[in-house]
Amino acid sequence: MAMSPDASTRTLQWSGELKGQRVSALTGWLREFDVWKSVVGMAVVNAGINARASAPEGIDLTSEGFSNNLAVFEHFRSELTGKHVVVIGRYPGLHEWAQKNQIDMAVLERQPGPQDYPDSACEYLLPDADWVFITASSLTNKTFPRLAQLARGSTTVLMGPTTPWLPELYHFGIDYLAGVVMDDSAQIRTTLAEGGGVRLFEGGLHYRIVAVSHAACSDWSRALIAQTAREKESLSKGMELWYAHGNKARFPHYIQLEAVNRRLSRLDTCFKKLWDSSKPEH
Repeated sequence: MAMSPDASTRTLQWSGELKGQRVSALTGWLREFDVWKSVVGMAVVNAGINARASAPEGIDLTSEGFSNNLAVFEHFRSELTGKHVVVIGRYPGLHEWAQKNQIDMAVLERQPGPQDYPDSACEYLLPDADWVFITASSLTNKTFPRLAQLARGSTTVLMGPTTPWLPELYHFGIDYLAGVVMDDSAQIRTTLAEGGGVRLFEGGLHYRIVAVSHAACSDWSRALIAQTAREKESLSKGMELWYAHGNKARFPHYIQLEAVNRRLSRLDTCFKKLWDSSKPEH
């Protein structure tokens, strides 16, 4: 999943042409500055990640009287008290929740309401914040790199159904991922087809909080590397058997094997960065 842009459009030029395309053909759309293409690319990236591995271990949230988005803030409430908090993106009821709990909170929004700051205020507010909550839709609208850079000195949470389960986000200074776990994929598919929105949280999925500390990210990366290595070994043995049986045509799963090799290389790079950053300086 990925949050649709606020901009409205009657017809998308590629409608009806995406089904059946390879994941690798669409993930690159995330780099596009056409926001609709970028959102599709993000959704495909998330689908690819979720198809390869389950969500990492973390803390599962229940609403317990709060809307699901507010449940994320409620989870961190004790740590937010007395701190300066900045939230990128407006969530229903957030101002009232912050006021009730006496939390110093500023909300930045691209289309600001009466109690919001414009998104340009990030340059002034984020460097002095203690905690920053960044909507994962910043990945698709291309504001994430700058927001993450400005929030380097704070404890940072990337949140929302758009959030990808990627340990590499540690390198951007993210401390927690507040993403979603699907409880009922059939219900989610139906809800998305019929309009989506916050109705997704009515039994279809729930939030999970995952720490992206150095140690947690290292363990997570090791597990993903081990899983990918097993997948590579299985495909490599399959290719050996294919040619051992006298087949002259290219191994049918060769493209998949190439993709696994690329994924393993990226994971190795991520882990090397973690390893290097853990070495004491002399």
